[in-house]
Amino acid sequence: MKLVVFGATGNIGQQVVREAVSRGHEVTGVVRDPEVQKSPDPKASLVKGDATDAASVAQVAKGADAIVSAISPRKSSRGLPAPSLAAAARAVIAGAKNSGVKRVIFVGGAGTLEVAPGKRLMDQPGFPAPYKAEAQEGADMLDVVRNDAAGLDWTYISPAAEISPGHRSGRYRTTGDQFIPDAKGQSRISFEDYAVAVVDELEHGNHVRRQFGVAY
Repeated sequence: MKLVVFGATGNIGQQVVREAVSRGHEVTGVVRDPEVQKSPDPKASLVKGDATDAASVAQVAKGADAIVSAISPRKSSRGLPAPSLAAAARAVIAGAKNSGVKRVIFVGGAGTLEVAPGKRLMDQPGFPAPYKAEAQEGADMLDVVRNDAAGLDWTYISPAAEISPGHRSGRYRTTGDQFIPDAKGQSRISFEDYAVAVVDELEHGNHVRRQFGVAY
């Protein structure tokens, strides 16, 4: 497949690029400042683009088989402002439609997963306050995707509550929109195995037009 990955040098994006390249896919990474960035893999090209601008999305995605939106709601280490995930979702959706790309993967957050029917993790009393704003960004993005992405084969992938650098085991569990802790009550996954799940979904399409979660 020809893949376009927005946020290709971020914690998750760079792992998605590496995983996809390792499986033989043709990958173009999209960042706001490619002149000061290095591609996560020498086989993946890096181009300038803006995930919050529909025209930019359409231009870089034309001819691709799928788009992965892996942008972060945090300010970049180089001082670039934090993008709005909802605005990015609107632009990616519009850009995908304009470029003729039907398959779109959105890297989401864990906060929208439900601990009980109708009760999201992000709304629980013990949810960490420092992460509430990011969780709301992810929730706003999911609302946009569900409401505006008609006609696209979209998937919103929620990671575990704790996602961090680790190793690639190639193993993970999946859920629908339910929060799944392990036997010790923890919810974890590495960036590397989350990327495995993203590329698995691109290749197999088991969760088209829905949200699903991944965790150990």
